[in-house]
Amino acid sequence: LWEGNRYISSLCETFQFTLFKWAEELDSLARIQDLFNCYEQALELYPNDEVICNSMGEHLFRMGFRDEAAGYFHKAVKLNPDFADAKENFYRVANWLVERWHFIMLNDTKRNLTYLKAIENAVRSGCKSVLDIGTGTGILSMFAKKAGASFVYACELSKTMYELACDVIAANNMESEIKLLHLKSLDIEIPKHIPERVSLIVTETVDAGLFGEGIVESLIHAWEHLLLQPKPKNQDVSTGDYGRVIPASATIFGMAVECKEIRRHHRVEMQEVAGVCLSNSVQFFSPTYASAGSEETVEPYTTEKLSRIPGGYVPLTEPCQVMTVDFNNLQELKSLAARKPWKLSLPVTERGILDAVVVWFVLQLDDEHALSTSPSEETCWEQAVYPVQGLLDYSVKTGDTVVMEVCCQDCYLKIQKISSLTSECGMDFSDQDDMLSLGNEAELCNALAGLQTTSKQDGNAQVCVLESTEIALLNNVLYHECFKAAMGKVLLALNPSKDLQSMDVDGHGSRVNLQESQNKSSLDAAPDPLYILDVSEGFSILPVIAGKLGPVRAYSSIEKEQHQAALNVIAEANHFPKETLEFWLSHLEDENVVLQRPKSDKLWSIIILDVIETSGLIQQEVMEKAAISRCLLHSGGKIFPQYVLVYGMLVESESLLLESAVQGTEPTLGFNIAPFINQFKVPVRVYLDLSTLPCLPLSKPAELLRLDLMNPLLNSSSREVKVQICKSGQVTAIPFWYHIHLDEDHSLNTSDESSHWNQAAVVLDEPIQVQVGDELVLDVQHHKSNISITVKW
Repeated sequence: LWEGNRYISSLCETFQFTLFKWAEELDSLARIQDLFNCYEQALELYPNDEVICNSMGEHLFRMGFRDEAAGYFHKAVKLNPDFADAKENFYRVANWLVERWHFIMLNDTKRNLTYLKAIENAVRSGCKSVLDIGTGTGILSMFAKKAGASFVYACELSKTMYELACDVIAANNMESEIKLLHLKSLDIEIPKHIPERVSLIVTETVDAGLFGEGIVESLIHAWEHLLLQPKPKNQDVSTGDYGRVIPASATIFGMAVECKEIRRHHRVEMQEVAGVCLSNSVQFFSPTYASAGSEETVEPYTTEKLSRIPGGYVPLTEPCQVMTVDFNNLQELKSLAARKPWKLSLPVTERGILDAVVVWFVLQLDDEHALSTSPSEETCWEQAVYPVQGLLDYSVKTGDTVVMEVCCQDCYLKIQKISSLTSECGMDFSDQDDMLSLGNEAELCNALAGLQTTSKQDGNAQVCVLESTEIALLNNVLYHECFKAAMGKVLLALNPSKDLQSMDVDGHGSRVNLQESQNKSSLDAAPDPLYILDVSEGFSILPVIAGKLGPVRAYSSIEKEQHQAALNVIAEANHFPKETLEFWLSHLEDENVVLQRPKSDKLWSIIILDVIETSGLIQQEVMEKAAISRCLLHSGGKIFPQYVLVYGMLVESESLLLESAVQGTEPTLGFNIAPFINQFKVPVRVYLDLSTLPCLPLSKPAELLRLDLMNPLLNSSSREVKVQICKSGQVTAIPFWYHIHLDEDHSLNTSDESSHWNQAAVVLDEPIQVQVGDELVLDVQHHKSNISITVKW
């Protein structure tokens, strides 16, 4: 029997190996349908093989089929809960499928109760047939059924959320009472999908900017095709004979703020970084600004929870009503998209720097019940943030006016052309309605102020659009100074006889003139350059910094043409010989094989790798990249960083619990939702900022793990760490961050205030009660790019 099992196991492994090799071949030939056919046949033979399920998921995910990929990852984890590859894949894709705000909103008892009461009022007043648009977990549909609605229909476009809602509704014994449709509401037809028009639509398809999830489009369609006609005004008739919507209306508010954290992510404030002039010929913008003049549908705002933003914010104006919308008025909904942009003015009440206009709204569910997303409210909502960019002067003072243009376009609320008018214009806004267009005098002043909206440079300036994390990186002076010093050390060690330029080699501000009095004959000969490769993610000026350190050939792996053009402009502004900076991908036949020799007879002096994602996780396959890189270095060459130390501490944090899993049935008002949505919880929360995370530290920071890119013999895939408890409480999470050591003398802390990296945290399944003096043992495992931390007593 044992021999037979071993034979079957060997046969399965051979089959897997052959399948994966053939799949690689089909993938390279772009025979995608044949590839998936092979996997489907393989799964008919081995339906419960977690390795084949996981591999199928990986191919689907690469093709962009996230829903389907997650299904295979989920199945692989169910088949083998210890299968590390499948667990890591599932955790990464779970964030795409069931976004974390689902947990936060379901844990918001106030929000749930307010919706329940409004739905009860509507049903009690005669609304007996209900359609829930974008049902998510199905909670609003269940509220309607509980309130006594005769017919309840719900639609959900996401396959994952639709299947989740089916499970939830069945578990609450309502599968025969709520009809679930796996459809977009725009595709629902009568009588094909529902028998007749309904009297009530409930929905919460709103984002931080109110319109971003398509509520206007879906309600226009609903009023025209799915809802009964609205109740005529001033007529006392039964509500049930007419249609209505929850929420009934919304009022949008906005105010101008000063906020250093928003500024550093959306405006490059540096004229010079680590000795590199960024040049007046390049204008950097974040995507929110670029979308203003773009024909593409780009979200024109970012989102922040202002109550938890690092460094806080300062209101520069009073909150101002931006607009109202009546969801029960079809003509008003239709006129939104067609409405011409209108101007809005906000008198400045506080001197400061104009960094953004922030927006929130009050959702009026009915006459009695409302929900506010204001930053001053205890709410699960974030606020929409419109960063101010492109001005000559961002300072404002009392008496000035912030002016902007507002419109509803591409399903988004757009606030653009934000600028300030100085009090010297002599304008009086006191009697002016916020919604009123500016008068002739104001138009003149606005035109003058509009000169500020162009940058100092002329129209020939190179425009470069960067992600907000890339802008924050450019603003990170310590990061660039650290790399400059560490690279200088390596280059000096490898080429001490060359006349390298003056530079800060030791990182402590002392200037070191390298070989100034060297033998003149050696200077006359063209120096043999040292080769430096930067394969860090996104826009990086490190190759330019390296190029200023001496006779080097610096290669950048930047892909976007716009970014390459900007880097070339910066290189020219710093008087680089043309051959000093090159774009590495243009030299490669296969861009997937980035790590290879610079030339057949040359090796790299420095290879710069990205080890940490801005989310706070370790980059995928970084140790494999390090192994290849070590083979490409000439003697004395270095990988940057050379090693990384992972630090963590024990904390008590109610916030992390609420953001990671639904906490029982209490917040969901008795409905059984938690076990189903919690299948999609992930043990690690990313994009955290520990400086503002509401938490109580229960231990001091401890070193958890070392990842050495230069000396793999120092690495360990698992380690036990003893941690002393210094404050009594409940351990609910283990936040972790990194000290990135470029060498022994130069390191970066990803939890620093100036860091462009976020932090992450492992959230425990069950809190652990601890007392001062207790000692917990942490079992730290490192597999590929995944760190798992479990607590042992």
